[in-house]
Amino acid sequence: MRLEGKSLKGDFIRFIIPSIVAQWVFALYTMVDGIFVARGVSEVALTAVNISMPYVMGLFAISILFAIGTSTVVAILHGEKNIGRANEVFTQNIVLLIVLSVIITLAVMLNLERFADFLGATAQNREYVLDYLGTLVPFSGLFILAYSFEMLIKTDGYPKRATIIVTTGSLMNVVLDYFMVMEWNMGISGAALATGLSNAALIGLYLMHFLGGKGTIKFRKFRLDLPLVWREFKNGLPSGITELSTGLIIFLFNQAILRYLNEDALVSYTIISYVNSIAIMSMVGIAQGYQPLISYYYGQKRMDRCRKLMRYGIVAAVVVSVAFTAGSILGAKGIVGMFVAKELTELSAYSVHVMCIFVLSFLVAGYNIVIGGYFTAVERPVSAMVISVARSIVMLVLSLGVLTALFGGRGIWWSPTLAEGLTLILTAGLFLRYKKGWKKENHLSEVRL
Repeated sequence: MRLEGKSLKGDFIRFIIPSIVAQWVFALYTMVDGIFVARGVSEVALTAVNISMPYVMGLFAISILFAIGTSTVVAILHGEKNIGRANEVFTQNIVLLIVLSVIITLAVMLNLERFADFLGATAQNREYVLDYLGTLVPFSGLFILAYSFEMLIKTDGYPKRATIIVTTGSLMNVVLDYFMVMEWNMGISGAALATGLSNAALIGLYLMHFLGGKGTIKFRKFRLDLPLVWREFKNGLPSGITELSTGLIIFLFNQAILRYLNEDALVSYTIISYVNSIAIMSMVGIAQGYQPLISYYYGQKRMDRCRKLMRYGIVAAVVVSVAFTAGSILGAKGIVGMFVAKELTELSAYSVHVMCIFVLSFLVAGYNIVIGGYFTAVERPVSAMVISVARSIVMLVLSLGVLTALFGGRGIWWSPTLAEGLTLILTAGLFLRYKKGWKKENHLSEVRL
């Protein structure tokens, strides 16, 4: 397994950069749809893409839940030199995801109108939402499988190959979006179809790796192991919740904006949500990029390397969070200009203003996500779960409720920063408690070795 290179820092960089790029590419799928829809259809159709986004993020959350859970177990088994068992774990995961995908697709398609209303479709954009979801939902299984395959190729020791594949899929999505929306006038359905077809291409490229001769992870006969599924679920749930938080934030913000502001503000938030998705997924990319390495050394009981990787992760999170915050503030006008026509000056100015407030949350989010990822990698799912649930549900709902009660619609844009700050206090407490057990952990590692 190609996890150990010449230096630990080199391995860390080798794994997180492709992981971050892959996260950007996945985030850009919906962003590209949004740009073409805004330019080729209308700003109202753009809000339909935003309203549908929690569903797409939900699919990614399911995929990541099992991808992280499975890759953690596979990496540990490879660290223990149990290759055959690792392949059984991989195969069972793929079969489980296929079954789950069929169930989700049928459930949503049979209740499409009610599901659109649940997501927040309004009288103005409801038809657009139905068109977008009606075209996208049949491809749900491909969304789920695509990210799981991408994560497991990295675990197999081929992070660059994973990046090349997802980049190819993204470029295909851009080309198809251009022709289907701008040239062939297929509207919002064309944007959804372009995304679905590009994901189908991704699956084919991933299968070429796992069915080829180079990789270590292969398909293999297995017997259903429910305790293993539970182990994967526990390990992956915190990361799944972290991913789901992006979609949950969009859902909650959509509801709050429609209650306290107006549908023009929904356009502003649609733009912000794209920036937020890329920033948060970059932090997730760091956490998921170093996760196979940490799990591998954890399987070998080399805790000194695990902790050194954690320090690298924290430094990387600080650099990325500062860069995204500064870049979003300095480039706010340009970002808004990609989606909003120049003549809509009032909407543009408001969008720039609220974006500069919202992105301050990036300064804190990285630490929470990276430490949560470390806890997942060393099979401490409870601590990871507490962090994920706090930042994505508890603290967010609390902050959104309190600030809107005090300041009305203005409080919406400050709530992510407050939520991440409150979560940081909790994360620091969990980390300090974990740090106290390092001496005991070192002693146990020496005894086992």
